[in-house]
Amino acid sequence: MENNREIPYKIYLEEHEMPRQWYNVRADMKKKPAPLLNPQTMQPITAEELEGVFCKELVKQELDENTAYIDIPEEILSFYKMYRPSPLVRAYCLEKKLGTPAKIYYKFEGNNTSGSHKLNSAIAQAYYAKQQGLKGVTTETGAGQWGTALSMACAYLDLDCQVYMVKVSYEQKPFRREVMRTYGASVTPSPSEKTEVGRRIREEFPGTNGSLGCAISEAVEAATTQEDYRYVLGSVLSQVLLHQSVIGLEAKAAMDKYGIKPDVIIGCAGGGSNLGGLISPFMGEKLRGEADYRFIAVEPASCPSLTRGVYAYDYCDTGKVCPLQKMYTLGSGFMPSASHAGGLRYHGMSSTLSELYDQGLMEAVSVEQTSVFSAAQEFARVEGILPAPESSHAIKVAIDEAIRCKETGEEKTILFGLTGTGYFDMYAYQRFNDGEMGDYIPTDEEIAAAVAKLPKI
Repeated sequence: MENNREIPYKIYLEEHEMPRQWYNVRADMKKKPAPLLNPQTMQPITAEELEGVFCKELVKQELDENTAYIDIPEEILSFYKMYRPSPLVRAYCLEKKLGTPAKIYYKFEGNNTSGSHKLNSAIAQAYYAKQQGLKGVTTETGAGQWGTALSMACAYLDLDCQVYMVKVSYEQKPFRREVMRTYGASVTPSPSEKTEVGRRIREEFPGTNGSLGCAISEAVEAATTQEDYRYVLGSVLSQVLLHQSVIGLEAKAAMDKYGIKPDVIIGCAGGGSNLGGLISPFMGEKLRGEADYRFIAVEPASCPSLTRGVYAYDYCDTGKVCPLQKMYTLGSGFMPSASHAGGLRYHGMSSTLSELYDQGLMEAVSVEQTSVFSAAQEFARVEGILPAPESSHAIKVAIDEAIRCKETGEEKTILFGLTGTGYFDMYAYQRFNDGEMGDYIPTDEEIAAAVAKLPKI
């Protein structure tokens, strides 16, 4: 229930109200996510083994499942102040257009040069690499938001940045590629001829459009074969969900400030950074028995890991060089279609979110991309922001929930994450506007074939 204070169109926190700690939702989980496994021994991986790939401090955060709050270093807080706190916006115009009694709020993370929430973790990972005295980092990127954010963070800290960009996105989103290059990053379409694993994938899947799993494999190889380089990742890992918790912490603080309690919290789901960052502090309350919320993960019908995948140990990458994690997965060899929501084109889901979903603490739905772009267009026309295809999945389901409230007369409060802008996604919007966009849904046979190749553990 909302109190009697007048609620502004946009709720901004004061600088002193910005979170000074990240929240680790695993600390409040009675049943923890299963441990990462070493791909050679198939035994729980040690910190020492992970430090060959990741920065030491990030390894510590990755393996810490008991510390609820972790201090954000002052240098990172200073960087955050360039664009944080980000606004919590009441979608009055969308509510009016839909004729719904529901109250719709969105947490907007697109108000920085990278155009997305990815900068929250990029600056943290680049900072720890710099503190360790490294020369640079390697990474993958799907739609390009993560690569853009990391190149921006690395430029700020004077680190070399090498990005392996999923081939189809490299071709579809040339301007994101150029923003990365403007910030000094080198950008390679993946799979490439630069790495051994890239050449192997190209041979096994001739003509492939690539996938996040492919690009991850290449980036890991590049990091482990260069002195003083480490690999950083924009989603999936627990450390990333930790850094992204600033989204949910700010959203909750802004809502608490005006006595607002969301009934439904919705986020798009690819690897989990967006959704996990938004829901973490609310989920913590649910886990501790302090409040109850309904959480909805929205994924593309073309890559439906939660709704059609299996909960099992799998490789995080196509080349099978990364640690294995227990997650909802379609199989590391699953090659998703050239969906325009490149940031959601991943075969698996965060182990933390997978465990929460398996415990029945959140729901998941999959939606077709034409319906997603239709919702994005409707939102843009009344709310004045052109949303990224990824975030538009959450918009689609938020609209569905609001229409359901109209039909039932329920006055629910809906919160969703708008964690990216779509101004570099005009090729996709053009195809939608020209009526050339279709919906690809993998068959049961395709998914079964990929799942059949899961490691036997």
